[in-house]
Amino acid sequence: MAVVKTGNEVIGEMPYTATKRGLWQVSYLPPLTRTLGPVITRQPADAGGPEWVHRLDVTRELIAQLPRFGHFQQIADPLVSEAEAAAFALGGFKVSVQFTLKLPAGLDEETVWRRLRWNTRNRIRRSSERFVVKEIADVDAFVNLYDSNLSARELDNVYGSTIMRRLLTEVLRREAGAIIGSFDSDGSLTAATALVWDRANLYYILTTRKATAHSGAVALLIWQAIKIARERNLELDFDGVSTAGILQFLSGFGGHLVRRYVFEYMRADFALIRSVRACSRELVKLARRNDAEKSAQAE
Repeated sequence: MAVVKTGNEVIGEMPYTATKRGLWQVSYLPPLTRTLGPVITRQPADAGGPEWVHRLDVTRELIAQLPRFGHFQQIADPLVSEAEAAAFALGGFKVSVQFTLKLPAGLDEETVWRRLRWNTRNRIRRSSERFVVKEIADVDAFVNLYDSNLSARELDNVYGSTIMRRLLTEVLRREAGAIIGSFDSDGSLTAATALVWDRANLYYILTTRKATAHSGAVALLIWQAIKIARERNLELDFDGVSTAGILQFLSGFGGHLVRRYVFEYMRADFALIRSVRACSRELVKLARRNDAEKSAQAE
């Protein structure tokens, strides 16, 4: 944790990881961690200077405390402003932007429903006739469904099943979130979503569905997440949009785009070695493809 104080008062802090990769220390978001980045206390009203200057100066002090990583990358919360981003850019970091979708708090259900795209409303209506949404108290039920759905697509759980179980167990124990599922008419669990909340936001953090299940099973879960967020007077954060298809689907729920800064630094020697390794992998793939083509021709 990088920390900046004025006297005994903490006015800025920035958590980070530090792990070893070969000859270098690297720093990335831990598994299932949404965002990191600097957290800075607003300066007193009588401080005299602009708030953005205060935020820029504190961020530069935080950056100065970071170890000399071979590679550093963090996604910042949407609350991180242009001033913090400017401090990273001036410090030699690459600053880029990702996006998430958010639904504001304080809207009544009728208004929220009216803001849904017409085909999204139809999907929710049809799904509600087939599926039943219930809360899931068994973490293993969620993780097992998540893993089995990935396995059916010949994919692995990139977060790690053990870490996912530990996290969701703590979420439920601390009453900091919920797991909800869409159950088919035969009682089978077809899709599930893990939600986590704080004092301001409800985060749509994990979701999974069987490959054979209708996409409406997930749409129904999102509608339930919207209801939970409204009941708790929280904003709903869809926690990032990684593809055009996901953005198209989630945009049907009436949210607005919000930017999230990404801060990255890579040492030249680390970048060189990574580039060489990437080239080596491509050469191996090319050699295997050539061998396969020669074998096909010989046959």
